[in-house]
Amino acid sequence: MLVPSLVIIAFVVAFPLVYSFYLSFTSYTLLRPIPAWNDFANYRRLLQDPIFGQAFINTLLFMFVTVNAAFLMGLFLSQAVARTIRGQPLLRTLLMVPMMFAPVMVGFQFRWFFNDQVGLVNNILTSLGLLNGSIPWLVDRWLAMFSIGVATVWMNTPVVAIILLAGTLSISPELYEAADVDGANSWQKFRAITYPLLGPFITIALTILSLDVARGFDIVSIMTGGGPAHRTELLWTYVPRVAIQEARFGSGAAMSFVTIIVTVVFTLYLFRQLLKSRIL
Repeated sequence: MLVPSLVIIAFVVAFPLVYSFYLSFTSYTLLRPIPAWNDFANYRRLLQDPIFGQAFINTLLFMFVTVNAAFLMGLFLSQAVARTIRGQPLLRTLLMVPMMFAPVMVGFQFRWFFNDQVGLVNNILTSLGLLNGSIPWLVDRWLAMFSIGVATVWMNTPVVAIILLAGTLSISPELYEAADVDGANSWQKFRAITYPLLGPFITIALTILSLDVARGFDIVSIMTGGGPAHRTELLWTYVPRVAIQEARFGSGAAMSFVTIIVTVVFTLYLFRQLLKSRIL
C-alpha cells in the first residue's frame, strides 16, 4: 500500500511543485506558452517591483500580528472555558461557531461590518455617541489592515482555543492539588504547570494557525481586493494577480516560492521562540 500512496503523492504534490519551480526560471506567459529559460530574471524583477515590496512588508506584519493575537486569544479562551464548571459543553459549541463559516462568508460578513456607510461598526459607534461622521475602515491602509486582521483572528482563534482546551483538560488534576497544598495561586499554577505541559499542543496550534493565516486569500480578496492602490496587498493576493490576471506565469511562480519561504521562515521563528521558552 505504500508504493501507490507515494506515486499519488508524487503526481499530485511533487511534480507540480518541481514544475512550478522550473517555471520560475522561465519567461513563461500566456502569449508565449513555450517556456524560455531566463535564469534569475523573475526573481530580480521582484526586487524591483514596488508593489511586491509593499506586499512583502504587509505580509510580515500581518502574519506576526494575527498569529500572535489569535494565539493569545485562543489561550485565554481555553483557560476560561476549562475553569468553567457549568455550561461547559455549551461554551465549547459556541467557541466552534466561527469554524463553521467558510472564509468567503467571513470575508463578506466583515466587509459589511466595516462598511463606512451601512456597516455595523460605524453604526454602533455612532449610536454610542463616539462617532460623528464615518470611519473609512476599508480605504485607509492601516485601518483596512486592521479590519482584515480582525476577521482573520476571529476565524482562526477557535482552532487554537479547542486544541489548547484539549491539552488543558488532559493535565492531571493531582498536579493542581499538589500546587494548592503548596499555596500556589492561579497565576503560579498556570505558569509552572499548565503552560509548560501545553508545549506539544502549542506547537500543533501554532503550526496549524500559521498555515491557515498564510492561506488567507479569500478574506483579503473579498474585503479589500488588495486595494486601494495595492495598500493592503499581501503576497498570497499578489501572486494570483500576477500569474492569472496578468498571465505572467513565470513571475507568479517565482513569487509563490518567495511566499513559501516567508511562511517556512516565520514558522521556524515561532518554533525557535518556543524552544527559547522551554515548552518544546
